Amino acid sequence: MAEEVRGPDTTALDEVVTFTSELIRIDTTNRGGGDCRERPAAEYVAERLAAAGIEPTLLERTPGRTNVVARIPGTDPSAEALLVHGHLDVVPADPAEWTTHPFSGEVRDGVVWGRGAVDMKNMDAMVLAVVRSWARQGIRPRRDIVLAYTADEEASAEDGSGFLADRHAALFEGCTEGISESGAFSFHPQPGTTLYPIAAGERGTAWLKLTAHGRAGHGSKVNTANAVTRLAEAVARIGSHAWPVRLTATVRAALAELAALYAIDIDVHSPHLDVDLLLGKLGPAAALVAPTVRNSSNPTMLDAGYKVNVIPGQAVAHIDGRTLPGTEEEFAATMDELTGPYVEWEFHHREVALEAPVDSPTFAKLRAAVERFDPDGHVVPFTMSGGTDAKQFSRLGITGYGFSPLRLPPELDYGALFHGVDERVPVDALHFGVRVLDHYLKSA
Repeated sequence: MAEEVRGPDTTALDEVVTFTSELIRIDTTNRGGGDCRERPAAEYVAERLAAAGIEPTLLERTPGRTNVVARIPGTDPSAEALLVHGHLDVVPADPAEWTTHPFSGEVRDGVVWGRGAVDMKNMDAMVLAVVRSWARQGIRPRRDIVLAYTADEEASAEDGSGFLADRHAALFEGCTEGISESGAFSFHPQPGTTLYPIAAGERGTAWLKLTAHGRAGHGSKVNTANAVTRLAEAVARIGSHAWPVRLTATVRAALAELAALYAIDIDVHSPHLDVDLLLGKLGPAAALVAPTVRNSSNPTMLDAGYKVNVIPGQAVAHIDGRTLPGTEEEFAATMDELTGPYVEWEFHHREVALEAPVDSPTFAKLRAAVERFDPDGHVVPFTMSGGTDAKQFSRLGITGYGFSPLRLPPELDYGALFHGVDERVPVDALHFGVRVLDHYLKSA
């Protein structure tokens, strides 16, 4: 087909750099307290969609917390629709820690710098550049493409994808699959080997609040019912707990492909599989899988007392818990045991784990799109240790894949850039992403 041969025009390659830079300059920091305002970024996106003849709809649950949704009609009305989504908010950044100002969007030496360069204003810009290129060339995809630029992904998603799924489900009518962040980035475990992990799963979110009660008193007195001590003991047990291995279908598929790539003769379906031994044999490549062979529970916040010589009657902690599909009851029972008799716990925020099929035609097309532009690369499925807006959209029956393609140089640590200092993306990586997305979205 002619549309398959014709890729994005040169204007798209220029625009993706401009859009990434200019979106970064729009400070959409989400500190989780509700003070983020995504509206300027949403208006930026909406204006550029409208200029390409794509009608945007702006939606808010809270003033200033703006989402953009648009639909591009496909040529086959009977085909199921595809959701392409990205969030507009970013995590905080301290300018004092950065080489360049995190909201400068500076383009220097072939690199775009700033908060959101990989999470995920780069993907927002790539999608925008692709669909505008289609408009200029008169190209339509086979299936309807629904675009969603969301607010509040870096916190609760209540003002973003959660709001859209709950209150505006009709905008996503016909969507059965979706793609978004955290997949198809190049990973270099050793010289000469390039992996492209495509996410086909996400661990569930289980954020916990722990509350310990005790007997308040003077700090100079013996106190066997000290709330701080009780909380500290529970937090220590939770933080050091060795969670058992629980392999999902996606993780097994990842281990199988990595084992084959490294010529390791092993049956990943064997009940006697020693997962930790296999991970040791995979070397640096194990980093793609190691965080997702178990549940996890990491203490992150503590709050107790108001004066050094006063023992408080209550102490509070927060735990970032993550769960694999089918382990939710086990996780809760383990928390009951680890917290002990003097500490109460509750879910502060909870989201289900996700798993998408890796033997599907969709995954095969995602793989083919990447390998078309890097024939020497190896696509592998993986499960995200964290999560994305795909969890919210899954309530609408939409199966999500992590697919925001980037071909990065070996010295650039993609994982460290997420929520890290000096976040940046090479221009060449953006061009690669535009080409891969263009090809996939037209073949999907």
